[in-house]
Amino acid sequence: MRIGLLGCGTVGQAFVRTIAGQGETVARASGRRLEIGPILVRDATRARPGIAPAQLTTDPQDVLSDPEVDVIVEVMGGIEPTATYLRQALQGGTPVVTANKQLMSRQGADLLTLAETSGTELRFEASACAAIPVIKVLRESMLAAEISAVTGIVNGTTNYILSEMARAGLSYQEALAQAQALGYAEADPTEDVGGADAAAKMAILASIAFHTNVHFDDVPYEGIDGVHAEDLELARDLGFVVKLLGVARLGNGGISVRVHPALVPERHRLAAVMGPDNAVLLESGTVRQIMLVGPGAGGTETASAILADVLSILGTAKGSFLQNALVDAGRPLLRPDQTESAFYIRLRVMDRPGVLAQIATAFAEAGLSIRSVIQRGEGEAARLVLVTHVGSESRMNAAVAAMRDMDEVRSEPVLLRLLAEDAA
Repeated sequence: MRIGLLGCGTVGQAFVRTIAGQGETVARASGRRLEIGPILVRDATRARPGIAPAQLTTDPQDVLSDPEVDVIVEVMGGIEPTATYLRQALQGGTPVVTANKQLMSRQGADLLTLAETSGTELRFEASACAAIPVIKVLRESMLAAEISAVTGIVNGTTNYILSEMARAGLSYQEALAQAQALGYAEADPTEDVGGADAAAKMAILASIAFHTNVHFDDVPYEGIDGVHAEDLELARDLGFVVKLLGVARLGNGGISVRVHPALVPERHRLAAVMGPDNAVLLESGTVRQIMLVGPGAGGTETASAILADVLSILGTAKGSFLQNALVDAGRPLLRPDQTESAFYIRLRVMDRPGVLAQIATAFAEAGLSIRSVIQRGEGEAARLVLVTHVGSESRMNAAVAAMRDMDEVRSEPVLLRLLAEDAA
């Protein structure tokens, strides 16, 4: 099996090394020897260990139009010209393996349809959670399990930052700097810490889990740059840890998918996932809960997932049911304000009689009930932390708006969501 490679950065070079190291095992198991063919790069003059200069090209057609190439592997990233290259390959009947989460979260449904009509395959395990085989589990093992929820820690950078803030008492900026020094965070970490990376992955996972086309733009997301060390400390006092979660649920006649920081009960399985690891909890009425945990990033880890997809193509007959992963079940996407959660809210208020009663009234008028309250005096002001029972996003927004209008409230309310206790 001759593999044409689009891109040869960290992941691409790791993939070449993986093929070299595991080639004999694959050959014995499959009867086919894997061979790296032409490799598209920006600069063919730069030396790359283990790769012959003759394999490198700056012309994409040397890869896409090579009649001896059996499968295209894409690790170059970006939307264009990557999408154009993949469409050409699929239209020509060449199977494609991609690690491109941003492309799959935006154009995945169209590319899968093109693969189906062309009688070929598109596989994308490495586009979400790297070495964790969550897409394969959803797409194959749990295809008929009727998934009801997918909850995940799907960004290792943010999980490392929050873990270090909680463990070592670091500030957000200190933990981010440490993550960058260790290579867990990019020099420009915006996509990770802002939530966009996790949103792209959740769009892909929700699409497969619920057999519905969920586009990146359908996923509201928040990052962790507004989470402070005191929020992690207060969460611990309340029996929670703070995680950036992707939450996709089937309910109320539709689907909700979003990414946000959330308070997770200490006894919940996801609370124990620390450092740069990822974890995805799958819930279903037939199999209850399955959690997959492992490294969600890294060149070698991502290369492992890519190789698994190549082997799946090698061993899968064309025309199988595996190709149509995004059958449209006609389920609508719920508006963000229709989703429900329990909430944590922190604010500074005037420390005088009647203020807590006013706050409680604001919650009651919005139709929310308060589960617990922490109040700490700070001179003439007080720090007030409340945790609510489950209620809708729109009700919480109404309560926050009412508090903003109160003279007694001296700070912008800080709002976090809680992971439901019944998921523990």
